[in-house]
Amino acid sequence: MSAPPTIAAPPVETPAAPAPTVGSHFRDYLAKVRGGDMGALPAVLGLIVLCVVFAALRPNFMTEGNFANLFTQGAAVTLIAMGLIFVLLLGEIDLSAGFASGVCAAVLAQLVTLHGYPWYVAAAAAIATGMVIGFILGFLVAKIGIPSFVVTLAAFLAFQGVVLLLIKGGTNVSIRDEVLVAIANRNMPPWLGWALTLLGIAGYAAVQLLRHRNRTRRGLVSEPLTVVLIRIGALTLLVGTAVYLLNLERSRNPLVSLRGVPIVVPVIVVLLVALTFVLHRTAYGRHIYAVGGNREAARRAGINVDRIRISVFVICSSMAAIGGIVAASRATSVDANTGGSKVLLYAVGAAVIGGTSLFGGKGRIVDAVLGGAVIAVIDNGMGLLSRSSGFTFVVTGLVLLLAASVDALSRRRAGVTGNR
Repeated sequence: MSAPPTIAAPPVETPAAPAPTVGSHFRDYLAKVRGGDMGALPAVLGLIVLCVVFAALRPNFMTEGNFANLFTQGAAVTLIAMGLIFVLLLGEIDLSAGFASGVCAAVLAQLVTLHGYPWYVAAAAAIATGMVIGFILGFLVAKIGIPSFVVTLAAFLAFQGVVLLLIKGGTNVSIRDEVLVAIANRNMPPWLGWALTLLGIAGYAAVQLLRHRNRTRRGLVSEPLTVVLIRIGALTLLVGTAVYLLNLERSRNPLVSLRGVPIVVPVIVVLLVALTFVLHRTAYGRHIYAVGGNREAARRAGINVDRIRISVFVICSSMAAIGGIVAASRATSVDANTGGSKVLLYAVGAAVIGGTSLFGGKGRIVDAVLGGAVIAVIDNGMGLLSRSSGFTFVVTGLVLLLAASVDALSRRRAGVTGNR
């Protein structure tokens, strides 16, 4: 007698996960903050507090002219900090970035002023000098095994001498090339500022909306569309307000017009977008985070750790070269102090204050922009208050110490809650 046919049980449908809402997204964000993942929140809050305090103490802090000064004042430090983030992501340090920018600026000044080369040849040579410097530093760290602190400290001392040799022992080399001077001292026409703003916002909105659509189609967890639209709207309001203020007339001389977005601003924005893409949308960027998180695990996963370590120093020194070009443009000259004094301290401070961890594995390029804004606001505000350089250094040091403390406490909290 044959056995009765087996009737398969109907498949049990797993209930779909509820779609995220604005409320759930906000609660998840609060949970991340409580778990130690504070991101750029401390830098943003600190920037708001500093602006409110300085505006209350000195009303001219919020004028259109001073607003434009903040961008040019912090541009070189911000660019150097962008490069430092790549090194800090691996838990390394580059103490020579400041004077490396000075060496590259001196190469620029020598070629364009004393030897008559075109600006683009001199700028390319300066950046190439930065790349060579970075390769040598990275090779000594990755292949020879010398700690980055020791290597870059030695370079910090040596590059001071190189700058003196390049500019003949302390003379001032003027830069008169119109293109180079315009980078940090000229403004775009108002219509061009608005055109680039609309183009940038449209591109950002397209990327965000396409990312949301693709994740939704694949059934992946994504942010609520309302949150995406709020982010796009907030960026539009923030950038639009900034461009509007920068396009107002800032000149007190009726015969001379001073309007428009400083040329250095789109330079920073383009580099911000490009470097952010490299870190978050390429395999190379993922390898950097992997090496910074756990070097041995990355090595066992097949990542060429030495190559990654060398490359981040190359990027860091190349960005230092660009920062040196901007600094030389703003001063319209190069001297023995170019890249020295407080440049390195401010650049490292900008990266850490913005939210990049000194312990490696955590950081974004936008951290340099936020931290650079904080540094520029402190420096600018203290100048308006007629405070001495010593007082400014004390305040900046305390802010940096606070940022490092927040980073350390956040990592400890993340370790306790298991959110690393």
